[in-house]
Amino acid sequence: MTSRRPKNKHAAPVQITAEQILREASEREIEKVTAKPQQHITDKEELNELRLEKRKIYEDNIRKNRNNTGNWIKYAIWEESQGELERARSIYERALDVDSREAALWIKYAEMEMKHRQVNHARNIYDRAVTLLPRVNTFWYKYSYMEEKLENIAGAREVFERWMQWHPEQQAWNTYINMELRYNQIAKARNIYERYILSHMEPDVWIKFANFERKHGEPDNARSVYERAVEFFGEENISPTLLVNFGRFEETQKEYDRARAIYKYGLERIPKEESKALFDAYTQFEKKYGDRKGVDDVILNKRQFQYEKEVEENPHNYDAWFDYIRLVESGDDIEKIRDVYERAIANVPPLTEKKFWRRYIYLWIYYAIFEELEAKDVERTRAVYKACIDLMPNKEFTFAKVWLLAAQFEIRQHDLTAARKILGKSLGMCPKPKLFKGYIELELALREFDRCRQLYNKFLEYNPANCQTWCRYAELETLLGDVERARSIYELAIAQPLLDMPEVLWKAFIDFEHTSGNIDAVRTLYSRLLEKTNHVKVWIAYAQFEATVGPTTAREVFEKANNALKDEEGAQRKLLLDAWLEFEKDEEDEEKIENINNMMPSQLKKRREVYNDDGQLEGWEEYWDYVFPEEKSKPKLKLLEMAHMWKKQQAGET
Repeated sequence: MTSRRPKNKHAAPVQITAEQILREASEREIEKVTAKPQQHITDKEELNELRLEKRKIYEDNIRKNRNNTGNWIKYAIWEESQGELERARSIYERALDVDSREAALWIKYAEMEMKHRQVNHARNIYDRAVTLLPRVNTFWYKYSYMEEKLENIAGAREVFERWMQWHPEQQAWNTYINMELRYNQIAKARNIYERYILSHMEPDVWIKFANFERKHGEPDNARSVYERAVEFFGEENISPTLLVNFGRFEETQKEYDRARAIYKYGLERIPKEESKALFDAYTQFEKKYGDRKGVDDVILNKRQFQYEKEVEENPHNYDAWFDYIRLVESGDDIEKIRDVYERAIANVPPLTEKKFWRRYIYLWIYYAIFEELEAKDVERTRAVYKACIDLMPNKEFTFAKVWLLAAQFEIRQHDLTAARKILGKSLGMCPKPKLFKGYIELELALREFDRCRQLYNKFLEYNPANCQTWCRYAELETLLGDVERARSIYELAIAQPLLDMPEVLWKAFIDFEHTSGNIDAVRTLYSRLLEKTNHVKVWIAYAQFEATVGPTTAREVFEKANNALKDEEGAQRKLLLDAWLEFEKDEEDEEKIENINNMMPSQLKKRREVYNDDGQLEGWEEYWDYVFPEEKSKPKLKLLEMAHMWKKQQAGET
């Protein structure tokens, strides 16, 4: 039994498209269609046989599908082409008995009668059609057009009047009016418009009516139409388009004051989002006929409209509110400015997180500043500050700027007690470093030093780790001449277990003792500091201080530092030696300079392992390390030194 070979399902090497197959079939005439032979009729008997055959075919088609309108129309058109009008009428009537609501049948039927000048028949057909289907506008259009073509204007008018009783679409009314205008029947057209505006109570119809009156030289009638339209729609449903056309009409009549009043009437009553076209028209009007102030007012209103749209879309867009406020503040309307401020501050951030409040709180600040400086209303300014303080979530966070501004406002009103109450309340509710500093600066300006001491004590109870506060407290006592009190403050400060910037505090204490001339106290402080830290900068500062006293003690400090830093990183020791070398250069001691140069380290490139955050080895990296002379005696370093020398020799030979 032979095994079947698997079928090759790969693509053929030559691809053939469907288009190519069809083109080849056409070229080779594979499916050649034989044309139907022409038939020549020689006598009337053959013609009758042919007609009988065709009628049989049409009747069979109709019998198969009576609801197919196309079959009826083709049958009737064929009978018409044979001159058999009675048969064609019979076919149309039979078709209408089957489906009397088919508009195409009525139209073809009427067109056949008109083609053969059977006017009364066509009129009868259209009359039946509009009676049966009054909502089909095509019948009315063709019916009225036929009567007008026959110059039966009265008949056409009668058709239109029958049509208007059904309150058709606007185009039907426009067609009726245009027919009357073609025969200069202005009064009749005006009467039609009066019925038209009652049938279609839309602004466009009123505008067309007014344009009709203006076009025919009746501006007073046109103005009356516009006024009736404004009264008809009222203030609640007034249309911007109607007012725009009304204003432009008054412009053409050179009634500029009336036009301006119309535009302002609309802008005051129509919502901002719907009055863009009206506003643009007003802008163009003011640019043409207004003065500079009028143009500025229009531009101001336009920008105000834009900002209104922005804040309506996003009430918490505080940047848009700031721009809007700056815009209205450029005017002189105090009440309007207050209204915008009130609307802005009403949009409280939805979350009690400080990042959402940072921009919002400036609305209150600007509001208070406006009331104080522009409106000159002291009580209202005080009320704004109070409302802002009550609104802030002071238990979660606060804004020191608001408290300080409120206190400074009370000081400007010569009410020191109220200012102290505000600041005291702020420290009791939500203490912050900025509030303490502001309160202390106030009392310092008033020379109330006892109050300053009390505030510094409260400040340090609140945050004893703040070195800047300790320093300023001690500086205050120094300025007041109480040195022992200042020294005690420094001692308390350095005794704290936790400090944010201890180096600043120690430096201030040392500078204080140095300024006071207590050399021993400075040395004691440096010794106490070196017990806490072995940093190279402390040693250098200590040595530089001793250099002001004498070079011998400075050298002793440098030597102690050099010995103490041998176990530290090479970079720190290198910094110390550089500072020592600079000191000896200033002293111009060549022997000491040479000794220090001999103590200087050499740089050596090394490699070390690099680990990632998970503790896995990632590779190696090269770095520079310092090798001091006493370290070169080790065997490993000697081997490295010999390797470097060999490398230099090889480079020299090449």
